[in-house]
Amino acid sequence: MTNRTEIRAAFGSVVFLLGVCIAAHSSLAASSPAGAPSGAKQESTARGYIFVPSHSEIVDGAKKEGKLRVLGSLSPNTYKQMISVFKKRYPFITEIQVEEITGTDTPQRFLLELKAGRITQWDAFDMAPDYYSEYIPHIKKFDILGMATQRILAIPPPMVDPKNFNVVSVASSIHVVAYNKKLISEDNVPNTWEDFLKPVFKGKKFMVDIRPQGFAALAAGRGEKWTMDYAAKIAAQEPVWVRGQSRPLSAMIAGEQALLHLAYYHSCMRSAKKDPTGSLGCKVIEPVPARLQEFAALSSSAPHSYSALLWLEFQSSPEGQNLIDEYEPLNSSIYAADTALAKITQGKKLSVNNWETLHNTARWQQMVFKIFGFPRAEEGNK
Repeated sequence: MTNRTEIRAAFGSVVFLLGVCIAAHSSLAASSPAGAPSGAKQESTARGYIFVPSHSEIVDGAKKEGKLRVLGSLSPNTYKQMISVFKKRYPFITEIQVEEITGTDTPQRFLLELKAGRITQWDAFDMAPDYYSEYIPHIKKFDILGMATQRILAIPPPMVDPKNFNVVSVASSIHVVAYNKKLISEDNVPNTWEDFLKPVFKGKKFMVDIRPQGFAALAAGRGEKWTMDYAAKIAAQEPVWVRGQSRPLSAMIAGEQALLHLAYYHSCMRSAKKDPTGSLGCKVIEPVPARLQEFAALSSSAPHSYSALLWLEFQSSPEGQNLIDEYEPLNSSIYAADTALAKITQGKKLSVNNWETLHNTARWQQMVFKIFGFPRAEEGNK
């Protein structure tokens, strides 16, 4: 009797283990990029998304459309170069119009028109991060993440929103310490963000941007509580309040200021290259505050959807990223291989305002601004 029971138990264990192995094999097959585009399409369809099963089908669709209209926030010169290369790759897209959308008022007006259903001529557009969640109901539900994972679209999956599947971040930015080499020695430049809290830096000894984008990046990695406490301590240091980057960096080159807290790395390096005095330095310290940007998506009423998909793919490709590196220095994606920012941040501890924390950006910035005491940029730095 005992033997029969043991045999049944052993047999049951074998059956169970066999079932686990089969299930594991099925799961791996389903998740394999080369495994089952049809299965991936069924999954996308079940979630209410559009999944194009092959790149050639996207190209065929773009051939029928032959046009593309895009709103973006990179510079006009960058887009000029991108259009030139894109046309060579896809010569059948004969009409391409890319316009720059900048500032704060323009994205707000665009969003209102989008919500009202009046945006019918644009295929793809840039989503302002402060209103990110408000765009989501009005963008086309292509499963870009699914197609990137299956390698139908040559887009690195980390560049795609893992929650909404249909937004691509084609660029990013990091924050650093900008300093005047003639006013402060390298040894005395802060090595940590907490170094700014030292007594030696109290009383108009460094500048702080009243738009706290860098603080939102810190909150993503260091936590909300730490960041708000840090913001209060920074305010207690009585810094010089500024708005933007151009004038503060110019003031540093002129020898009027020694330090800029959480400077934009690309702005600092651009100014350093033009600095005739050679006095401007840009120091990367850890954790490196970083943020995703250039959020591109397709309009729900996009008349040239397939062409727009090819455009997003091109911007995310090594060729597109190299153009961003060349014409928008140090604004390429940290998630794209071999970009300038990927190399600079490699091996360093990062604090990234990424897809998981992006929805907190506006709230965090408002909290920090309130903790600052709602300051205004001081005269000459507005």
